[in-house]
Amino acid sequence: MHRDDFVARFGGVFEHSPFIAERAFDAGAEIPLTAQSVHAVMCDTFRAASAAERIGVLRAHPDLAGKLAIAGGLTQDSKAEQASAGLDRLSADEHARFTALNTAYVEKFGFPFIIAVKGLTKDDILAAFETRIDNSVDQEFETATAQVEKIARLRLQSMLPGEDNV
Repeated sequence: MHRDDFVARFGGVFEHSPFIAERAFDAGAEIPLTAQSVHAVMCDTFRAASAAERIGVLRAHPDLAGKLAIAGGLTQDSKAEQASAGLDRLSADEHARFTALNTAYVEKFGFPFIIAVKGLTKDDILAAFETRIDNSVDQEFETATAQVEKIARLRLQSMLPGEDNV
């Protein structure tokens, strides 16, 4: 596969951060196109990025049930992921709670709350939100980056059906 094709196919795996796919391709020589192999090289690339670049990847993620969702500005992946957890069908009270938590979280940590929502309900997400907001900045950076990698794994598994699971 050519570099441009690889980036076109996998550039959105890490939200709005195609540089991860570009560098992964450059570092991976002959990357077998399996969810596991692509995930491994992309995560290695993400971990090797500068702190500012990793923060940029975190900041590229949308708020859960936030303004972009309401305005229809989410990527297709984010839209489907949030809808799978019912975040597109919140009551006014639930939406107000998410908005308040999103605001407090970003003020404290400097990036949006990130969680791999697949298999979770809106109640599961709210509970995690309310727990994680008490984390230290270092703890939450580690948790958020792990969640970004989990989201990438889930996206790759859906893109490479029938391949090995990570």
